[in-house]
Amino acid sequence: MDRRYEDVAATLGASRRVAFQRVTLPLIAPTVAAGAVLAWARALGEFGATITFAGNIVGRTQTLPLAVYLQLESNPDMAIALSLVLLAVSLTVIVSLRDRWLGPS
Repeated sequence: MDRRYEDVAATLGASRRVAFQRVTLPLIAPTVAAGAVLAWARALGEFGATITFAGNIVGRTQTLPLAVYLQLESNPDMAIALSLVLLAVSLTVIVSLRDRWLGPS
């Protein structure tokens, strides 16, 4: 997305939050949705390899996606909590690397 759209919104008096909500988010929504679908497909494909080759020994080779899978059968609330942890970690990494990927503005 071209940053000039945000700059124009700022010159028209929009705060950063309003510019994000009304300009940036609608422009990037299709891209974010496509990325989410591709990430889900990739994760689904990697799940089989992980459970087959890495194993599932609790505390040793169990990955967080495998823990979510196992908890989903017996404790859905814990599975949701673990999924939210994965989501929070992912978002933290993406936000912290945003400037590195996009470069200085």
